[in-house]
Amino acid sequence: MAARKKTDDPQSFEDAMQRLDAIVAKLEEDRLPLEEMLARYEEGVALARYCGEKLEAAEQKVRLIAEKADGSVTLESFHDDEEN
Repeated sequence: MAARKKTDDPQSFEDAMQRLDAIVAKLEEDRLPLEEMLARYEEGVALARYCGEKLEAAEQKVRLIAEKADGSVTLESFHDDEEN
């Protein structure tokens, strides 16, 4: 099996999503050799994990920075379903 070059983390969430979209489009073409498909799939999984971590971090920040109308800051849940 050929050695695979390690992909560095993308510069931003948007870069990662753009690369992930490109990978999905390429995989949907169904014209890649098996080894290349597997390499792209592996890269896609890593990018999806990276994006998930970024989204989770953003959610945590939203919880901590919820500002009330009077200007005070309070801890707020990101989802309304926690009240059920």
